[in-house]
Amino acid sequence: MPITIKNEKEIELMQEAGRILANVLKELESYVQPGISTLEIDRKCYEIIKRYGCKPSFLNYNGFPASICVSVNDEVVHGIPDKEHILKEGDIVSLDCGVIYEGYHSDAARTLPVGEISPEAKKLIEVTEQSFFEGIKYAKAGNHLHEISEAIQAYVESFGFSVVRDLVGHGIGRHLHEEPQVPNFKQRSRGPKLVAGMTLAIEPMVNAGRYDVYWADNDWTVLTEDGSLSAHYENTVLITEGEPKILTLL
Repeated sequence: MPITIKNEKEIELMQEAGRILANVLKELESYVQPGISTLEIDRKCYEIIKRYGCKPSFLNYNGFPASICVSVNDEVVHGIPDKEHILKEGDIVSLDCGVIYEGYHSDAARTLPVGEISPEAKKLIEVTEQSFFEGIKYAKAGNHLHEISEAIQAYVESFGFSVVRDLVGHGIGRHLHEEPQVPNFKQRSRGPKLVAGMTLAIEPMVNAGRYDVYWADNDWTVLTEDGSLSAHYENTVLITEGEPKILTLL
């Protein structure tokens, strides 16, 4: 599939999809607390998305059984909500979600503390989020995609953390996953030239330990191989002639 350049009408629809998703995640943030199950988060997420008249991007996507990925501690991404998985004080939890608004997707993720967390966990969340903003300094028409990748990796590794190699960001639009792939680590090539109208899901996934990961028996959930904590931060970003627009931030 070639990289799609969105027209003005498509951008308007994606902006609304992004605004709705930002509100969904904001509402879920206040819901995260010790004692609730990850399944309760999923049910709440579905309820909020439906309230906005949208559909969850993830539900039944390639067979995924939930509206949101809820990944706890050493789970990197694609945690499947479960009534038996109860959040406890000191956990960190990544919420990764998408919505479909009039045929267009948005995609975003946040890693949140559950009550009081360790200084290391707090630093991991902060560095992961900031690495996204370091990357999008290069998300401008005329630059090349992999400049974003290199900036994310350099920032993360300056704090002694590591960037996951087996998973990458992606283009987004009428499909949840479109070209191009958006790595969070340096590439040999410069990658495609960025053009106004591109929409990208840029999503650093950062481990406190090594970058190695493995897939759980459910074939969805990805975990750190060394058992270290992992954080995830993602937004849907529009490339313009000037500064990039983050569509999934309020």
